[in-house]
Amino acid sequence: MVATFTANGLATIGAGSLIGIDIIDAIVLAGTLGVVKVSEDLARAFLDDGNLSIEEINDAFSKIDRSKK
Repeated sequence: MVATFTANGLATIGAGSLIGIDIIDAIVLAGTLGVVKVSEDLARAFLDDGNLSIEEINDAFSKIDRSKK
């Protein structure tokens, strides 16, 4: 989750500064949204069958990793 937060947060530094959002605010917002998205995907996968497989965990995190697409 720390890596998810960092990857999403750091990716927004330039975009936030272009539209006038403080750098720290942009990082916190983007990082938090990334963590929430992964948590939601993990929760939905768990609710499907009561288990989290390695594939489901990897899938939840890989949706955030834009470099693999």
